[in-house]
Amino acid sequence: MAEKRDYYEILGVQKGSSKDEIKNAYRKLALQYHPDRNKEAGAEDKFKEISEAYAVLSDDQKRTQYDNLGHAGFDQRYTSEDIFRGADFDSIFRDMGFGDLFRTIFGGGFSGGYGERRRGQDIAFDLEITLEEAAKGSEREVEIPRTEQCDVCGGTGARPGTPIRTCTQCGGSGRVQNMRKVGFATYMQVVACPTCKGRGKLIETPCNSCHGSGLMRKRRKITVKIPAGIDEGFQLRLRSEGEMTTNSGEPGDLYVIIHVKQHPQFIREGDDLWHIAMISYPQAALGAEISVPTLDGPTTIKIHAGTQVGEVVTLRGKGMPRFRSYGRGDLLVRIGITVPQKLTTNQKALLEQLAKEFGSDTGKGRKFRL
Repeated sequence: MAEKRDYYEILGVQKGSSKDEIKNAYRKLALQYHPDRNKEAGAEDKFKEISEAYAVLSDDQKRTQYDNLGHAGFDQRYTSEDIFRGADFDSIFRDMGFGDLFRTIFGGGFSGGYGERRRGQDIAFDLEITLEEAAKGSEREVEIPRTEQCDVCGGTGARPGTPIRTCTQCGGSGRVQNMRKVGFATYMQVVACPTCKGRGKLIETPCNSCHGSGLMRKRRKITVKIPAGIDEGFQLRLRSEGEMTTNSGEPGDLYVIIHVKQHPQFIREGDDLWHIAMISYPQAALGAEISVPTLDGPTTIKIHAGTQVGEVVTLRGKGMPRFRSYGRGDLLVRIGITVPQKLTTNQKALLEQLAKEFGSDTGKGRKFRL
């Protein structure tokens, strides 16, 4: 497989370019390589390449992940269908009748105002989990509000027992063709049939339950499998768990956006975890063994004599599991010194004696003049 070119290079823009600059660059190139205008060999492949680059760079979240991960990491998170999902192509070519050719080339991955919707809408759901759930993986049952087929009419939109006629204008396809002229060019545009509104059928007596739409709003419980090692902001895609549509179209997808709660003892950095362990001055000076928490339960670490504030003890393989890979990150324990706020008379005397031993004058008892 040939290595993918850099998206910025494909569109001929700089990495810090604005959305308008990216949009203008794409529009110019798309008009140049659009298969309706450019019949040269390779024009369609070039058009697909620049469209993929625009789909990523015009989306703030995808662009950030691409900038941080590069092609290798980005392609592990997004399929070709995911890349194009939600990309705004219709607004660029709204007046040029290109919408249906996009669907022909890319297989229907665009939303917009051309033709009937053959696929249900996608749904996004935010799910908050604990760090422990992210580390070990788990299953969560969530309740999703979504559009489903009407139970009474079975999605037909007609009252049970009443006839449903095939639309004579579109012949039951739900689509009709329009010819449009733009300048010297003529374009054929396929749009939803105005008579049946894209359904291909005409209902004489609408269903009382869904009022002829064939769809109803429901709440559905769905089990979400959370893989071990998942991180904040990652999207889990559940195919065909989104909105349903009429005409027996394919349901949309459900995207579960993961949010990991802040942990009271750990800070996560990628696959590694950080923990701050507070010890006393005698423990730091003389050395000690202390207990620290891990995701697998408490463990004991050794503090060597003369440990300084900020030193780090690394516990290999005690961090987060590597997402969809092997092994685990590390747990890094940063050492801090606890300074007591209140001392007994005996503790004060011992510390003052220690200060004399070290030659550290505390300055107590001296009078300072300003």
